[in-house]
Amino acid sequence: MNTKKVINRLFIWRLRHISNQRFVLMLSVVIGLASGLSAVFLKNTAYYTHYFLTKDFDVDTVNYWYLVYPMIGLLLTVLYVKYSVKDDIGHGISRVLYAISKDGGRMKHHNNYSSMIASTLTVAFGGSVGLEAPIVATGSSIGSTLGQLFRLNYKTITLLIGCGAAGAIAGIFKAPIAGIVFVIEVLMLDLTATNLIPLLISAITASSLSFFLMGHEVLFSFDVTIPFYLRNIPFYIILGAFCGFVSLYFTKTTMKIEELFRRIENSYKKLIIGGCILAVLIFIFPSLYGEGYDVLTMMLHGKGSELFQKSFLYFLKNDVWLFSGALLALMLFKVVAMAVTNGSGGIGGIFAPSLFMGGITGFFVARTLNVLGIAQVSEINFALVGMAGILSGVMHSPLTAIFLIAEITGGYQLFTPLIITSTISYLTISHWEPHSIYTKRLALRNELITHDKDKAVLTLMKIDKLIETNFFTIHQQANLKDLVSIIAKSNRNIFPVVDPENNFKGVVVLDDIRHLIFDTEIYTTTFIKDLMIIPPFIVDYADTMEEIVHKFNKSGNYNLPVCRDGKYLGFVSRANIFSAYRKMLKHFSDD
Repeated sequence: MNTKKVINRLFIWRLRHISNQRFVLMLSVVIGLASGLSAVFLKNTAYYTHYFLTKDFDVDTVNYWYLVYPMIGLLLTVLYVKYSVKDDIGHGISRVLYAISKDGGRMKHHNNYSSMIASTLTVAFGGSVGLEAPIVATGSSIGSTLGQLFRLNYKTITLLIGCGAAGAIAGIFKAPIAGIVFVIEVLMLDLTATNLIPLLISAITASSLSFFLMGHEVLFSFDVTIPFYLRNIPFYIILGAFCGFVSLYFTKTTMKIEELFRRIENSYKKLIIGGCILAVLIFIFPSLYGEGYDVLTMMLHGKGSELFQKSFLYFLKNDVWLFSGALLALMLFKVVAMAVTNGSGGIGGIFAPSLFMGGITGFFVARTLNVLGIAQVSEINFALVGMAGILSGVMHSPLTAIFLIAEITGGYQLFTPLIITSTISYLTISHWEPHSIYTKRLALRNELITHDKDKAVLTLMKIDKLIETNFFTIHQQANLKDLVSIIAKSNRNIFPVVDPENNFKGVVVLDDIRHLIFDTEIYTTTFIKDLMIIPPFIVDYADTMEEIVHKFNKSGNYNLPVCRDGKYLGFVSRANIFSAYRKMLKHFSDD
């Protein structure tokens, strides 16, 4: 109780002395510090746990611990989520989008830490997923928690969620511009001056903190030394198209495998099946262990031929064609390993796997071009540009991909090929898949807010606040005399007909029976069941506002009955929906 009093006094003091705009700027600094610190903590915890587990592994020999660690990591993760968190914390960025779309920006407080703990257990023990989505969920949750604590409105809470996400990306990659663009492209926050300044503050704060604590080794960095040549533009176009098809394979395969695991109801059966598949894949391809940034670093430093060290496939490095085949297999199985990790109960994201796949894809295309003698291109540059290509295709975020790789490489020497490949990849996958892997699940359930402001506003409107209950009901066994007595007391011209259990049966419209109510001779011989009509459209309480508006448009009616499980609840009117829409639109758009 004392805590609540302190919070209430702080809230009142803030309203009196600090404007909302200035307060948001102050919170953006706090969120930037918190999300940046969380990013540093998570990356270090996962790295040192991984290092402790694998530091004694011999580079030149196969290690059978690869068959054990993934199962241990998944088991620890499942136990933690099931008995400690007791909530679904998978697919972090999709859950952030759900909170914005359907939950008023409210995220549960355990998201401030639960994804970090669970993803550390998953990734450090070999789960083939990334830490970016969990830390974005953490940063977003911090923003949501502060917004709820200070009783801010939906629009402001959404902005704070964006600040947390921008800070998380900026903190992990030391890439503040990419963090801001990510929020605009993926979380689809409107780009306005009111939104941009807090995002900038949060991203710069998180990036500076990460640089201060970790220097240049925030994740991985690389300085481009081989210039871009205009004569290679056709090959970057080919790389873009290839990245588009690989991204399509990435999305389709991930959704299919996770759907197969969702059909398995027993969580421990999922764990055993997924753990065994993942362990075998990592044993064959040790490069699939964890996030894979060490593999990317190896490629970017000209050691691409060492990708299969610690594996019995290491001998393939001396055979050009077999090595290329092994690269292709590594690309294909990375997606399987990632989807199996998440499907069997692991916690992690697709950001790092996308970069891993992109690096391998670019390296594969460059190596193929060089071996066939078609051209002599930089395998390192193609690996970097391929990372942007896959990221653009999988996440449907070409700008995020372009600026992320540009910031990672410390300059814009590859800006032109990054734009070419990312754009071509995005256009290629968009032809077959209109949604990113983050938004596809929500879009299938019609739970996604997009830049379509009409749809966004309708999504936020709730039917329960619009139901009118001042309609007099009448039983279907009643007669015209009973109806006339009800008409005398009512100021509405529609009368819902129900049975004794309040099940909705139809309606009587006053205009339809007006000529009968003055004929007293038929009062007792005319029954309601003969006068009522069944409306062609009935609103179900579970309908979305978009579905309700569609029913109004199809019916042409001004009022529609609302039922839940067949029980009559009331009516909803076209006028009330329009009035609520205008109020919500003003609240949603007012800057």
